[in-house]
Amino acid sequence: MRLLIHTGGTIGMVPSDGGLAPGAGVVEAAIGSRARIHAFDPLLDSAAITHADWNRLLDLIEAEAGPVVITHGTDTMAYTGAALSQALDGWPHPVILTGAMQPLGAGGDAEANLELALTAAPEPGVWLAFAGRLLPAGALVKHNSHAADAFRSVAEPPAPGRFRSRRFADRALGILTLSPGMTGAMIAGALATLDGAVLRVFGAGTIPAEPSLARALAEAVGQGRRLRAVSACETGGLALGAYAAGAALWAAGVENGARETAEAALIRLWLSLSQET
Repeated sequence: MRLLIHTGGTIGMVPSDGGLAPGAGVVEAAIGSRARIHAFDPLLDSAAITHADWNRLLDLIEAEAGPVVITHGTDTMAYTGAALSQALDGWPHPVILTGAMQPLGAGGDAEANLELALTAAPEPGVWLAFAGRLLPAGALVKHNSHAADAFRSVAEPPAPGRFRSRRFADRALGILTLSPGMTGAMIAGALATLDGAVLRVFGAGTIPAEPSLARALAEAVGQGRRLRAVSACETGGLALGAYAAGAALWAAGVENGARETAEAALIRLWLSLSQET
């Protein structure tokens, strides 16, 4: 009998005065005796997920040493998918994430997604069971905020490495999107509060032609902050050296995130920095 970890999310929500909110016992009633259930207490809207919750999931998964299903909200599914995929690289059992765009009992997608997660038997790795498909969860994109078919995976999972238990340290990290007119003072102010950041840059890897911006990036790297660039485009990734307008990134020591999603790049930085603590 599989372990199902219920973190919260729309799939198990009920109406409240302020809108949908996690409801105790909703998923348990739908599952019955088909799985052993470990429910977070309190249940979470996925907007509240933190690195501490990823660590809690990793503790439960590694203690189970078998297939695990996780119910989770869709808003941060891409972050948790990337977190578990990278932290569990080489893990010999499948982990299946699922959620829904509508709650159980609402006549939407919840029942079918949950059924798929409970009955699927994929290869080891981290997967998303959603809209009738199993998707590799390491590079998810939530491309629709309402439709049942809300996710796609934009990269194939890499060949698994050798598993080693890893956890996320308490580090200050974020994703910064560069935009036309952004100045060095703006980016320096944000980076001053962070240990590292993912920079979402233009196209194949360009940034605004603002000298103060290039200086701010170089100074941040010089102060020991880890910066990793990814494309604002959904697919295609970065091409180092393709445009002169991107030369300042690489001259400053910014890391090339290549084809990574912003979520996957953030997780890569987080795990790397966690090893340094």
